[in-house]
Amino acid sequence: MNRWLPFEWIAAVRFLREGRMQTLFIVTGIGIGVGVIVFMSALLTGLQANFLKRVLTSQPQIQLLPPDQIARPLRNGLGEFESAIVQRPSQRTISIDQWPKIRDRMLADPEVTVVSPTMSGSALAVRGDANRAIAISGVEPASYFKIVKIPDYIVAGEARLTSDDIIIGTELAKDLGANLGDKLRVQAASGSAVVLKITGVVDLGNKGPNERNTYVALRTAQSLLGTIGGVTTIDLTVRDIYAAETVAARIQASNTVQADSWIKTNAQFFTAINAQQTSNTLIRVFVALSVAFGIAAVLVVSVIQRSKDIGILRAMGASRGQVLRVFLIQGGLLGFVGALAGSLVGVAGLVYWHSIVKQADGSELFPLVFERSLFVVTAILATLTGLLAAMFPALRAAKLDPVEAIRG
Repeated sequence: MNRWLPFEWIAAVRFLREGRMQTLFIVTGIGIGVGVIVFMSALLTGLQANFLKRVLTSQPQIQLLPPDQIARPLRNGLGEFESAIVQRPSQRTISIDQWPKIRDRMLADPEVTVVSPTMSGSALAVRGDANRAIAISGVEPASYFKIVKIPDYIVAGEARLTSDDIIIGTELAKDLGANLGDKLRVQAASGSAVVLKITGVVDLGNKGPNERNTYVALRTAQSLLGTIGGVTTIDLTVRDIYAAETVAARIQASNTVQADSWIKTNAQFFTAINAQQTSNTLIRVFVALSVAFGIAAVLVVSVIQRSKDIGILRAMGASRGQVLRVFLIQGGLLGFVGALAGSLVGVAGLVYWHSIVKQADGSELFPLVFERSLFVVTAILATLTGLLAAMFPALRAAKLDPVEAIRG
């Protein structure tokens, strides 16, 4: 098979085989470095996927709200202000002005995928002697459940909402002593009340929302809260979740609404993700530098040890370019083989870590996400790092004078 290989490849492989211990040590070092990169990258990808799943399936990606209510100072008969101090008024529950037109514009927007109007407000849930303050969300299940995955969080019953149904959180059910099929009296601040049947109990993964959040049909909420035909929010999902803030700013600029994106409402978590990505990038850079210096150091030693062999090759007719390519090929091979070994180490380490680290309820802490591009890019970068690291030793070997090299 060697007769089909170019001279440079035959010489490079032979040099690596003769220096087995050096080759083994540098491949091990590269493998550990690449393993760290693969482990950290795949772990971060899994944690991000888990975070995004929890955030984006429990709230809208963009929420349209009515603009803040602003108090205007009164004037006296002379056209002057009666008072220089104007206090911000309390924010009443009001409907978005001309919301059907805004909804239609959102449905026509190519960046928006799902649109769902919602009526939200506060009420009191009463069952026997027990009562609790609750937050009511009146929704259209067909569209809203595509945005907030309530069916995925149901732990009892089903995600069904007719005009007489209500879905409540697990903690609220416990506080009221209510079970599936029981009836609750829901009373608004205005005094209007309605009796609803519990058709589903939902666990949103957070005690606070589980104590307060309830879901009813849109028309039921409108009637209960005294805003027939009105909605307090319009919930949206977009094609590019990371462009949600840009899309929200554009919507707010062209409509009489306030637009909040999931990036804005989860600013601390989004900052944490960016910090993790920055840390991961720094880890990759420093590991790549250590790998590069390791390869360069081994090949410099190899050039010194094999100076006589290089001189003999030059005396036999090998050109400077061929000698240069011999050591470049060595660097590339070391990087590539180390990347393959490191990828296996990184995957094995992450699989083991995934199997022993669990959440309090025994479920997985993060999903295993292995993207093919991660391994391809890692192999390419490790090979390029090997080539670059081999450049200086290769140039040094190519510049050796054959006579002086043989004399040693």
